[in-house]
Amino acid sequence: MGWTVLLMVAVLATRAAEIAGGRARPSEFPSGTPHGGDRYWRLNRAHMNCLENLPLFAAVVLTGAVIGADSPRLDQLALVFLGARVAQSAVHVASGSDAAVNVRFAFFAVQIVCLIWMIAITYPIRAL
Repeated sequence: MGWTVLLMVAVLATRAAEIAGGRARPSEFPSGTPHGGDRYWRLNRAHMNCLENLPLFAAVVLTGAVIGADSPRLDQLALVFLGARVAQSAVHVASGSDAAVNVRFAFFAVQIVCLIWMIAITYPIRAL
């Protein structure tokens, strides 16, 4: 969550600098449509990507905590998930090249594998 907040602050700081510098008006940042420079838009999307994935991660971790799922593997997977999330965002902000998109996708795939594994640990399939 701290990473998501850091990205949000970076978006806010970029917008504030553009407005304060007279390079943009407050109304020039429409929601959901590309605006600003390429790097700014990638920063904006990296922030939104974090927000899109945070509820899934939080639901699995919170459920695990509530039911008392105590597994070192669960802790390791959570750390790998978070590391991959930060790496994906950093690559997203750094470049929009084809190679960067492939690296971002690889980090995203790591997150999905971790999430599925965490779900399997938290919600074990019971034999009927």
